[in-house]
Amino acid sequence: MRLTAPRVFLLTALVIYVAVFVAFVLGERPGLGIGHFYYLAVALIALGYGPLTGAFAGVIATALYAVGTVLNHAVATDELFTISAPVRLVNYIAIGALLGWFAKRYRDANDELEILAQRDFLTGLPNTRAFERAIDRRLGGDQPFALLVGDMDTLRLDEDRDDALRRVSDALTSALGSDVDVARVGGDEFAVLSPCRSVEEAGQLAARLERLLVESGCFVTFGWSVYPREGENALTLYRAADERLYARRLLRQPRTIIPETLNV
Repeated sequence: MRLTAPRVFLLTALVIYVAVFVAFVLGERPGLGIGHFYYLAVALIALGYGPLTGAFAGVIATALYAVGTVLNHAVATDELFTISAPVRLVNYIAIGALLGWFAKRYRDANDELEILAQRDFLTGLPNTRAFERAIDRRLGGDQPFALLVGDMDTLRLDEDRDDALRRVSDALTSALGSDVDVARVGGDEFAVLSPCRSVEEAGQLAARLERLLVESGCFVTFGWSVYPREGENALTLYRAADERLYARRLLRQPRTIIPETLNV
């Protein structure tokens, strides 16, 4: 069993529960306050599992405190179920719920920051950092795949660059399946990872995407490479795809798009 932080907290809390219970039964005296150490167990469980589980940990602590009071003859039980136990119950539950709530908010905020750190702010696509992880996963899987690198051509004269980037992003996301990774990896550059077994198949995918983007009013030139035939690591695959991209671009005329000819 893999010991994650919540599991470590839980195991530690269980040890504390047992240790405090034994110490309370054997050594508690009026005014000593051994029962206060139950707060440590409640806090650990709350930090690991959130407010509801933290509150439940408070209930367990109260039950152990009550049982320990009954078993320890040196501690008076007169007020146990009228004042002492209810007060403990409220305090333990409050601490567990409050600490659990703050811990959950902290984890949620960290998760949001992690997502934002791997997303392009303009298009919402994965960024370069996330794409590098995706290509590393594919390399580790040892299955053939294609890397496509696309660069936007000259924009139409009255076009907003940000709008064009969003349209390219939307078109690529809509056209490609769940087994394909798409990312924005540069200013006007996009990258695609797709299952592919041959250079010809990768070229066909690039041509299909270029036609699709033309229909969306965007001109993008793609280059491609195939693992493992054209490279066995990310650097060589990028180089091969970039070389094919710029070679194809040299064969084309500059495509400055004017509004009147966009739909021709």
